[in-house]
Amino acid sequence: MKRRDVLKGGAATVGVGLLLKSGVSHAQQVDAAKKWVDSEFQPSSLSKDEQMAEMEWFINASKPFKGLQVSCVSEILKVHDYESKTLTKAFADITGIKVNHDMMDEGLLVDKIEVEMQSGRPIYDFWMNDSDFIGTHPRYQDIVGGSLTDFMAGDGKDFTNPHLDLPDFMGLSFGTFTDGKLYQLPDQQFANLYWFRYDWFKRPELQAQFKQKFGYDLGVPVNWSAYEDIAEFFTNDVKNIDGVRVYGHMDYGKKDPSLGWRFTDAWLSMAGAGDRGLPNGKPVDEWGIRMTDGIPRGSSVTRGGDANGPAAVYALTKYVEWLKKYAPPEAAGMDFLEAGPVPGQGHIAQQMFWYSAFTSALSDPKLPVMNPDGTPKWRMAPSPHGAYWKEGMKLGYQDCGCWTMLKYAPLEKVKAGWLYAQFCTSKTVSLKKFVVSNHLIRTSDVWTQAATDLAPKLGGLVEFYRSPAVKQWTPTGVNVPDYGKMAQVWWQNVSNAISGQVTPQQAMDGLARDQDAIMERIERSGVQGKLGPKLNKPETAEYWYAQAEKDGNLAPQRKLANEKPKGETVDYDTLIKSWPATPPKKA
Repeated sequence: MKRRDVLKGGAATVGVGLLLKSGVSHAQQVDAAKKWVDSEFQPSSLSKDEQMAEMEWFINASKPFKGLQVSCVSEILKVHDYESKTLTKAFADITGIKVNHDMMDEGLLVDKIEVEMQSGRPIYDFWMNDSDFIGTHPRYQDIVGGSLTDFMAGDGKDFTNPHLDLPDFMGLSFGTFTDGKLYQLPDQQFANLYWFRYDWFKRPELQAQFKQKFGYDLGVPVNWSAYEDIAEFFTNDVKNIDGVRVYGHMDYGKKDPSLGWRFTDAWLSMAGAGDRGLPNGKPVDEWGIRMTDGIPRGSSVTRGGDANGPAAVYALTKYVEWLKKYAPPEAAGMDFLEAGPVPGQGHIAQQMFWYSAFTSALSDPKLPVMNPDGTPKWRMAPSPHGAYWKEGMKLGYQDCGCWTMLKYAPLEKVKAGWLYAQFCTSKTVSLKKFVVSNHLIRTSDVWTQAATDLAPKLGGLVEFYRSPAVKQWTPTGVNVPDYGKMAQVWWQNVSNAISGQVTPQQAMDGLARDQDAIMERIERSGVQGKLGPKLNKPETAEYWYAQAEKDGNLAPQRKLANEKPKGETVDYDTLIKSWPATPPKKA
């Protein structure tokens, strides 16, 4: 499954950085750096003098590796296409290190890194791997030096950029394990947000019609009840706009691995499954896995988890119901790639589960969702929450691709790879990467004039990253002990509910059972040591409901008497104005 290929913005290629001859002088390397800074690496949050100081450090630190070739791999995304085609060349010109930067679909990448982890034999010298593995790598003890924190203080100390400024990375917590140490360095990230036709929502006749029927204003939905009402309104009341049949919802439902990502990407937490806590619920996360003292204890309600509790069943029930009632008929037979471009065709009113990585794809001037001046007719906003959601919980998913330095490659190549990883995330180049690909990773870039200038064409992306809401969008966390294995059982169980073979309750029971079975096998093997799963013995659901209430936690929650409270919306323009207009003060 070629996840997010539609977003890549270019063909899969291998970086073709030009290798410097070992005889190239320091002065020639400085001259090469200046040419890159003056031309390609603008804009930047740094001055040109500050950029050159950073490049001078890379020139000096890379001396032991001049002439070396190293290899890495990432999934196919526009941001990595830029790294592979442009940054490898710049890095070679400046440091003399040639990086072969491969790109492939994410499913294949996950398979390959799993093979390296299990065999202990290097396939690549370093990896661009999702932070969704943050519960996996520490437990398998496969990061060079034990952790990135330890590597930076040990073997990698002389090759760690003093200008790196780790606190500036917005997703630093995503690559941090329970021991407080960093294991992966963020390089790209994007969020699952609410997408809607701003121009339609502003039409006075539609606003009046909606308020007459539902008793509140048409606007950005705060809860799932409002989202459902809006979906009903556009699909069955409005039906046609400007001669086009329109729908109030978009999704996909094909039995396919991408259906699993549709759910592991925080759909359950949006509904209200799991516990309070950021970046993930404690002690129960959005996968429904209970963890205590760093040890996974189970995902079934009978083991204290929440993967098959009332909130999770509600999440799946609403997904199936909305797909069948409010999305275009063909959506149920689509996979991720097929469904991704559909909102750009101009007949979708809103989509709750929309990846902001589609920003570029939906900004094509030729699309009917674009204005003649290059601004979008659509906007993105924070996602609505389900009936079980409570303040203090995460509210959505944020993909975070990270540089991952496994211990299996020769140390010399890992060190050289670490230099490239820092180069790709450096303040010298990070803002230009955002301009090219719409991926933001640094707080310093979010508040630049360049981001402000781009904001009107990005439909709310910059405003979202400047808002306090951004903290509630986080990746899969530390409770998941083996992401590669456990992610596979999601789509297989969810698809059975879509087809009607089983009820949503039965589907989630199957998911919880399969997750627990994987954790049981890991526990028996002992391969993850003292932080590997140790499953709780089964108890009644009532036992765990009472235990959560006693402990002051949420998960698992009892079934609500009313899963559709009154709809609540907020005006988009009012929401945007309520967010900060200036950067927060540094602590």
